[in-house]
This record gives sequence, structure tokens and C-alpha cells, in this order.
Amino acid sequence: MLSSLGRANVGKSTLLNSVLKRRTLLSTSSKAGHTKALNFFLVGPEPGKFVVVDAPGYGARGRPEWGELFDHYVRTRKQLKRIYILFNAKHGLNAFDKEMLAHLSTLLLNEQGVQTFTLQSVITKADDVPVDSLQTNLLQIKKDIWQAAPLCLPPIITSAEMKPPFGIEELRKNIESACAL
Repeated sequence: MLSSLGRANVGKSTLLNSVLKRRTLLSTSSKAGHTKALNFFLVGPEPGKFVVVDAPGYGARGRPEWGELFDHYVRTRKQLKRIYILFNAKHGLNAFDKEMLAHLSTLLLNEQGVQTFTLQSVITKADDVPVDSLQTNLLQIKKDIWQAAPLCLPPIITSAEMKPPFGIEELRKNIESACAL
């Protein structure tokens, strides 16, 4: 079981559709805040090998009850293998992102000090950043991620809209490895 999380309009649903090779499995919208609940998708041949969870966006457009719902999910879901936290390459990390990373870091270890799931960062929409500033943006994002959550895995850089998509195959392999598929 894995979950995707990120600020509103970071491209969670678009990225998951691309990774799962489905165009319309997850509903997408250009309007921020389209996802309003935890959406569970059984993926793979019948009866399905694993579950993907698409979470509502957090931040200025998010709602406190969505955060409470996600926290409850993370604390109680024993099958959770990895949380993928997404960041927009163009916008970098803001205070909400850093706070979410720090919060998730507190949930990584249970009371016995055992890491119950891993946290994987993903940078989306890399094609939205001008080539001459992409490297600078990526370095700053990586630095911000590490400062907020040192146990977070290094980011996978993606663009689901490029033809062909960029970083999607690497993300698929990462998911397969995390879920032992």
C-alpha cells in the first residue's frame, strides 16, 4: 500500500494516472482542491496486487479535517509501505511543505523506534521550469527536503505531461520495490 500527498494542485492525480498507465483512473482538474477525500484504488490484475491512496491537498487550499483524516490513516494503516510526497518544481517548498515533511518525519518511527514506512519525495512538473533555472530550483528543493526531513528518500524528478513522460519509469520501479511487487 502506498499513498500520494502534496499541496493542492501539485499534480498528484495526474502523476498517479501516468504511473499506473491509466488516463482517467484518478479524477484530475486544473482547479485546486479537487480531491476531497482519501481515494483508494486497487491496482493490478484481479484481485489487485496493491492499493494506491490519493490524498487531498494540504496547504492554504486544504482543510484541517483532511489533515486529521490523513493522520489517522497513517497512524492506523499497518499495510502502509511508503508515502510519496510531491513538490512542484516551479514553486519549490513553502512553509506548509516543510511543516508536512517535519510532521511526517515524526510518524516514521513507532513507539518501539521501528520505522514503519518510508517517505519518498517526488518533484513534479519539471517541464514547467525554464531550463536555465531548473538546476538551481532542484538543488534548493533537495536542500529544503533534507533540512525538514533527513529520513526522506532523495527526490525522483518527474514530468507526467512531457512526451514521453519523464521520470515515470523510475517512479514505477520505486513503487514496485517499495511494495515488493
